[in-house]
Amino acid sequence: MSSSFFIKTKGNPKTNKKGKETAAVKRKADGDSGGQSKIRPKKPSKKYSEEISSESEAESPAVSKKRQASEEIEFEETPQEKKLRLAKFYLEQLKEEEEKKAEDEAFETDLIAGRLQEEVLEQKGKLQRPIAKDLIPPDTSEIRVLRGHKLPITCLVITPDDRCIFSAAKDCSIIKWDIESGKKLHTIHGGRKGTEDRHVGHTAHILCMTISSDGKYLGTGDMNKLIMIWEAETCKHLYKFTGHKGPVSGLSFRKGTHDLYSASHDRSIKVWNVDENAYVETLFGHQDAITGLDSLSRERCVTAGGRDGTVRVWKIAEESQLVFHGHEGSIDCVQLINEEHMITGADDGSVSLWSVNKKKPLGTVKQAHGCHGDSGLEQPHWVASVAALQNSDTVASGSHNSQVNVWKCGQNYRGLELLFSVPVSGFINSLKFSSSGQFLVAGVGQEHRLGRWWRLKEAKNGIYIIPLKRKPSNAEEAKQTK
Repeated sequence: MSSSFFIKTKGNPKTNKKGKETAAVKRKADGDSGGQSKIRPKKPSKKYSEEISSESEAESPAVSKKRQASEEIEFEETPQEKKLRLAKFYLEQLKEEEEKKAEDEAFETDLIAGRLQEEVLEQKGKLQRPIAKDLIPPDTSEIRVLRGHKLPITCLVITPDDRCIFSAAKDCSIIKWDIESGKKLHTIHGGRKGTEDRHVGHTAHILCMTISSDGKYLGTGDMNKLIMIWEAETCKHLYKFTGHKGPVSGLSFRKGTHDLYSASHDRSIKVWNVDENAYVETLFGHQDAITGLDSLSRERCVTAGGRDGTVRVWKIAEESQLVFHGHEGSIDCVQLINEEHMITGADDGSVSLWSVNKKKPLGTVKQAHGCHGDSGLEQPHWVASVAALQNSDTVASGSHNSQVNVWKCGQNYRGLELLFSVPVSGFINSLKFSSSGQFLVAGVGQEHRLGRWWRLKEAKNGIYIIPLKRKPSNAEEAKQTK
């Protein structure tokens, strides 16, 4: 019995050995597949070991396929997991879109807020854009001259789109110019004295002109006490306003409306409604001939009172006025910088900055254009015209010392600093900045617009277009150096 037991346990040695090897191979294969699949090679471990250690090109695809299969098995997900993953991805996308949208909205809000803030400051008259610091003097070769009037130019305006200039002169004519080409677009010829009944146009020196903020109407005033209204686009005559008892010396449309303010040597201010072709009212207060007038969007205008030495702010609705004193001579020109500040020029040679809240000037430059005459008898050059780039810190003044001065206003309009002078020979009877601030236009004559005290024979009657050049930015400088 014991012998048979030992016989069974020994069995065939070769068979037992083979079985052990097979079991070992099986366990090893199970370990390699991570317990997920069972590899049962048909041949002994020789081939299996060859597959693992082989580096031949023929056998490498098999290995890569096996790895790919194991990766697919690793990342295989259930439908529920897929839904969850897609939902997370969708939420992330939504979050990114919302963040981007919020950034864009914040940017737009900042832009709108900036614009609204500017508008509020503009309405309050406190907007002061810093432009002067970037301006540089233009080359004389860049100044263009438009010639067409036979006699001294007395006044001019630039259309709101900066494309055209209207100019008027002592020859009673009005010319419309194209700024880009410098060509005449239209001429309204002046008539001879005594032809008022049959001539469509002026028959006396034109002293002032204005254009509405929408560019629809052009208004002109002359020595014959007449105000004429024209269609700016076609230069067609529309209306004639009569009522002043002296030469019309100042005209201005209220910004954003067709209400017209006029000033005269008869010391009165009149209000007109051009749409209705109607007279509205008259205001009195000045003690001498009014020499200049300006207005912006508020229902008020400012006037220069000549030899009565006052500047007045007229509140039209309230029929009241504010009186300001400062110059020693005749105040010949006035221009609003914004709703609260203005600049004036006088024949005592001074240029002054004003606030409507102060009775005295905020700053004055005496002898702004120097003096002339024999030693010991020097007289300052009269300031014949002033201009302001609206809601900025840049103003200009003109005289007959062959120069247009461009000034920088100090902080809060306290004080004036000369930026540069532009050589222009003759009496600078009118100055206007373009709306864009790209150029300054001067109306020049051999005589002063209000009289014939002097005559500069070397001067030429014409319109000078002066470019306002800016300093190149850092980026432009870098490009130029490259």
